[in-house]
Amino acid sequence: MQAIIHTINSINKRIGIFASWFSGLLVIVVLYDILMRYFFKQSTPWIVELEWHLFSILFLFGAAFTFQADRHVRVDLFYSQMSTVEKARINLCGNLLFLLPWCLFIIKYAFAYALFSYQMGEGSPDPGGLPFRFVIKFCIVIGFVLLALQSISNSLESWQILRQEKVLKE
Repeated sequence: MQAIIHTINSINKRIGIFASWFSGLLVIVVLYDILMRYFFKQSTPWIVELEWHLFSILFLFGAAFTFQADRHVRVDLFYSQMSTVEKARINLCGNLLFLLPWCLFIIKYAFAYALFSYQMGEGSPDPGGLPFRFVIKFCIVIGFVLLALQSISNSLESWQILRQEKVLKE
């Protein structure tokens, strides 16, 4: 079980670090867009689309790593005051009842969406926009697969905590 957790965490950490580089690239692209728009009165559709593609990749590929590092948004009224075992119970239930089913739902429908886009050779509807729109749509699938894997890893970690607590009580 520990090998599975380690493998998933390692994959998501590497991909999360890779995705973090997109933030620097995004800053450069946005700066270029601002300079061209305000100083030279020029803007091109491909640069605007590239901005949201980079942001999407940053968000989708970084979400699992953010979740792994426990830096995600959480309503924390009581959670911070709970014991490790209580947190493990909540995390296990939240992962299995909410996050994992939601990820599987998104993966199923996003894959069909991306596949259809690929089959029709979808590109930007704007003249001068980016081609191969299906690539960013497949990134949705990849991002949610990574998040589902991280949900499994976190569930296994919570399960280990709960089993350890059970052994200590016996």
